[in-house]
Amino acid sequence: MLKQRVITALVLLAILLPTLFYPSPLPFAIVVLVLMAAGAWEWGRLNGWGQFGSLALGAVCILLCGTSAGLGWLERPLTSVWVIGGAVWVLGGAALLRAGVPGWPRVPAAVRLVVGVLALWLAWLAVVQARMVGINFLLSVLALVWAADISAYFAGRALGLRFTKNKLAPAISPGKSWEGVWGGAVGVLLLALVWVAIDAAGYTSVPSFYTVLVRQGWWLLLLAALFMTAMSVAGDLIESLIKRSAGVKDSSHLLPGHGGVLDRVDALLPTLPLALMLYSLVSP
Repeated sequence: MLKQRVITALVLLAILLPTLFYPSPLPFAIVVLVLMAAGAWEWGRLNGWGQFGSLALGAVCILLCGTSAGLGWLERPLTSVWVIGGAVWVLGGAALLRAGVPGWPRVPAAVRLVVGVLALWLAWLAVVQARMVGINFLLSVLALVWAADISAYFAGRALGLRFTKNKLAPAISPGKSWEGVWGGAVGVLLLALVWVAIDAAGYTSVPSFYTVLVRQGWWLLLLAALFMTAMSVAGDLIESLIKRSAGVKDSSHLLPGHGGVLDRVDALLPTLPLALMLYSLVSP
């Protein structure tokens, strides 16, 4: 399993890194589009569609993203889109987690399919626009999710239930604890402080997500770090909820050793558009 995970990770990096650092954002946008289409295919399967229907859902995702690019949306400020998408993620995510695993089947199938494809489309728009802002900006947003996940894992392992008696969401993801969430938030805050210091040293001309926020005040950086950590955890929990409802462990086996695409991007789906929402609201 470890060997498979390492090989898959190396292959993905060999594909993603050259496109990420290519002068034009187009190759990166195309590679991410393929991943999002694969995620849409997985989404169809998780919601009971057959092979043909799931492939059609992937094609719809490609068409939606391609149409947006053709209309010039990637070059336009999309503040209203980010605010609406962010509100849906926050309110809808809270409602889903409150309803738990039994609540997911009660959502109409058509609504589930549409919302899933729109979430993937919104994340694609966000990640490509973040790349167009600058590589440093995009990496700082991606690293936020990675830092939250890694810090939560080690904090949960080290602290267990030392300060709380209840798991975070035992019916959805029994391994997650509140101590892990707090550890994830601390990890994100430390990452933000280090990144702001690196930006201040002048190593890059493009500010990171954290520097954009701290220019409005340290209080905003603190609140945003806590909020984004919470939404990262929510994205992870929502996918776990859906997989439990579908009775599967992984969204697919497209990525040997890692599961499926949705298993890798679940926490990014809410955080990417929310990061672009905050950026568009506070940047000139």
